[in-house]
Amino acid sequence: MPPRLVLASESPRRRDLLASIGLTPDLIAPADVDETPLRDELPRRLAARLAAAKAEAAAARFPDDFVLAADTVVSVGRRILPKAEDAGEVTKCLRLLSGRAHRVVTGVSVRAPGGRRGDRLVETRLKMRRLSEAEIRAYAEGGEGVGKAGGYGIQGRAGVFILSLSGSWPAVVGLPLHETEALLRGLGWRRP
Repeated sequence: MPPRLVLASESPRRRDLLASIGLTPDLIAPADVDETPLRDELPRRLAARLAAAKAEAAAARFPDDFVLAADTVVSVGRRILPKAEDAGEVTKCLRLLSGRAHRVVTGVSVRAPGGRRGDRLVETRLKMRRLSEAEIRAYAEGGEGVGKAGGYGIQGRAGVFILSLSGSWPAVVGLPLHETEALLRGLGWRRP
């Protein structure tokens, strides 16, 4: 049996991004890892560490398959924003991001049969326009930002908040497509 492609994520956005380039994971197997930043951990290091930890956890269960994992971190300077758990956290994130530049770093990690591995980091810089309290409240109450790093989803209604983007739009959504396919190909994965 040829190796399968295992996505170590429940994110529907990552599945949609893969589908947009004609890839469908054979198996969805989320990896349960503690996503709490370590003391003084910087955003790039956090994204890389979490993506690798998720890939390792899933690869331990599926050592004969290709395992793909990713993690996205939103930051303002050295400050890491949370994955918003409720409307209150969405509101806090948007107030901080309003009128400011920020970074989104997505770590991608692939584990191949035989223990081979590949890892990439993709950093995107964005600028959000100044938001009114009414806009922040309406977005937070709409629920779209819950469960998203930084409390917003660029692929949804918050797309109109973004003034500029330098880098990878798919990475901001949750999976840089060019880098992901290059990692998979480099480790010997072939499209079915």
